[in-house]
Amino acid sequence: MSAPRIETSPRPEAAQLEPGSFRDPESRVFYSGDGVFRALSEEGLTEFKALQATRLFERFTADGSLVATDLLEGADAPAGLLAKGTAGVLRHERIPFVSYPYEWPFSMLKDAALLQLDLNLAALEEGMILKDSSPYNVQFRGATPVFVDIGSFERLREGEPWAGYRQFCMLYLYPLLLQAVKGLSPHAFLRGSIDGITPTQMRGLMSFRDRFRKGVYLHVFLHAKLEARHADRGEEVKAEVRKAGFKKELIVANMRRMRKLVAGLEWSPPGGVWVTYGERNSYTDEDAERKDEFVREVSTSRRWGLTWDLGANNGRYSRIAAEGSDHVLAMDADQGPVELLYRNLREEGDEKILTLTMNLADPSPGLGWRGLERRSLPDRGAPDLVLALALIHHVAIAAQVPVKEFVIWLASLRSSLVIEFPTREDPMVKKLLGPKRAGLHPDYERESFERELAQAFDVERRERLESDTRVLYFARPKGAGRPIDLTIPEA
Repeated sequence: MSAPRIETSPRPEAAQLEPGSFRDPESRVFYSGDGVFRALSEEGLTEFKALQATRLFERFTADGSLVATDLLEGADAPAGLLAKGTAGVLRHERIPFVSYPYEWPFSMLKDAALLQLDLNLAALEEGMILKDSSPYNVQFRGATPVFVDIGSFERLREGEPWAGYRQFCMLYLYPLLLQAVKGLSPHAFLRGSIDGITPTQMRGLMSFRDRFRKGVYLHVFLHAKLEARHADRGEEVKAEVRKAGFKKELIVANMRRMRKLVAGLEWSPPGGVWVTYGERNSYTDEDAERKDEFVREVSTSRRWGLTWDLGANNGRYSRIAAEGSDHVLAMDADQGPVELLYRNLREEGDEKILTLTMNLADPSPGLGWRGLERRSLPDRGAPDLVLALALIHHVAIAAQVPVKEFVIWLASLRSSLVIEFPTREDPMVKKLLGPKRAGLHPDYERESFERELAQAFDVERRERLESDTRVLYFARPKGAGRPIDLTIPEA
């Protein structure tokens, strides 16, 4: 049974184009109010109707791994959206927060890859296939991967191979292999190129011994060799494949082998990650309990839409924040605790907490065409509440960001704030200052921090913990409804 059709339509004059949706000439995503819509060409509409009639559409939509979609009757779309004209409009479920593969821990990327392969295999059973293999077509509802590019499905063309194979290797398989085989985080590679790691580049990263690992010779070394040999013969190769009678069964076999390979790839953080990153160990029991209470009291004082937990570590406070938030973004610069937190949330079936690997001193920038195809972190959705617990000393001392500039950045988010300031007497601060030359970081003092905080925020609560080395603050941004000056004055 296909999804029900609905009668409402977006207002074209209020539409806003999705800047990352332009590569497919048959469909284009746009927004109107809180709605997410997709304009389809005549061909795109035909392909969607074919998809809608399949069992896979009902099955994957029902379990939440395919974005909920309705075909609108009599809907309008902005003029000139598609070169071929608009023949139909879809309405999609809105994903709470958009994330990208260069922000995902290993298991998130792996789960996205397996979902894409499972969708492909199910589609092949019904004479369809995905025209590409981009992880940007997968988003996460908490710890649940959701395939969002409905326009990527098309009917299988007889005699043609898996068109998304190279892209799958570059954006899924190679990054996963790097982490599993070499112990190298793929985030910098994926952030460095929106198209991923090429076969030639991947071959250069692998050793002679690596070629004997399962799947490496075929998908890396041989792939790179064949690509170099046939780089200028694209049309000829396609014709030769078609002439040879390439069958669907070969695609299915290839995908099944790929799925088995991906499913077998494993990576685990170094031992003791929870201990290393659980700063709870530097607190007394009384301090830890009072900090929990402080965060819970603020988090449940009202209903927050989106909460950011910066430096989430093991997710203790992300979970507390989730008690009073619709959605929580749990970010940490180290992939280890993020990986373990994601695994736990996945086992629990959590759909509220999204885990991301993110270094606040070097956050994800705008990437792709005009720097808008993949948006920077703040451009993807402003938080209503920010938790910055056990964080400022890492940003100000380890990353050497002046306290004033960190407070200015927090104020630019225009959200309420729970922030913790560990004094210079705190064991963790002493550890960070230990290797530093005496006299550095003169701005890292409680008095100067409170002065900067008061300039940008109205501090409503302040509490010094029993250990006397950490202070908690709850603050709201100044100037609600009017701009505030966030510039740094000249010396």
